[in-house]
Amino acid sequence: MFFKKIQFKAPENYLKADLESPIPAKKNIPEWYKKLTHTLDKKTVKGCMPFLDALTAGYIIKTPYDFAIVHNEKNPNHGKVSQGNFSALKEVRKASQDLNIPFMDNYTHEPFQLEGSPQLEKNSNMGFHKFVNPWIIKTPPGYSCLFVSPMNNKDDRFDVISGIVDTDTYNIPINVPLIINSDKYKSIKTIVKKGTPIVQVMPFKRDSWEMIIKSYTKEELDINLVKIFSKFLNKYKTMFWNKKLWH
Repeated sequence: MFFKKIQFKAPENYLKADLESPIPAKKNIPEWYKKLTHTLDKKTVKGCMPFLDALTAGYIIKTPYDFAIVHNEKNPNHGKVSQGNFSALKEVRKASQDLNIPFMDNYTHEPFQLEGSPQLEKNSNMGFHKFVNPWIIKTPPGYSCLFVSPMNNKDDRFDVISGIVDTDTYNIPINVPLIINSDKYKSIKTIVKKGTPIVQVMPFKRDSWEMIIKSYTKEELDINLVKIFSKFLNKYKTMFWNKKLWH
């Protein structure tokens, strides 16, 4: 079987520091999901293939070191990120210098950049923290990457601001802005531990699309409803699902 190649590249001194590397998302399945059972009498999300496909799609980038987030209106350092593992931090900074890439320590996006957006309101109308990502991602010509919070498995303290990058032509690391979950954490001082999944990366082929809106008949719907509401287990998986391969 032929596989498309996606490359995650970091400077040699970073790799020698034995920090966290990206992994296929299928290796990041949470323990609570593994413990679920799915039977005819007790149907759980364990039997929902769309949920599993989202959970295991693409690749996960984790934090290579501990970093602290302070997000508090009453604190003069609100909206600041400070990386905590300074031996690892030096490796990332040195790698950035070697590549002539600015290392953005305590870097934020200013609130005016998303003025009026629900993201800014979610973030308590403060500056956006930014995860400094050391990885350059390369995909084949014609392929881009979608960057989102780990689907169905995100950290409850923050989201990422989703984005699409043309990783076949973009040749520098892609840093990731964060949105603090201020619905739950009005103020927060927390350590994001080394190895915490930050972002899910999904490569896809760029295609041109044209939208068509049509009606369907009751007969068409009834035929498919008969399949869906048949009594045997894992109907969608058996009748409609195709396995996705991420290595």
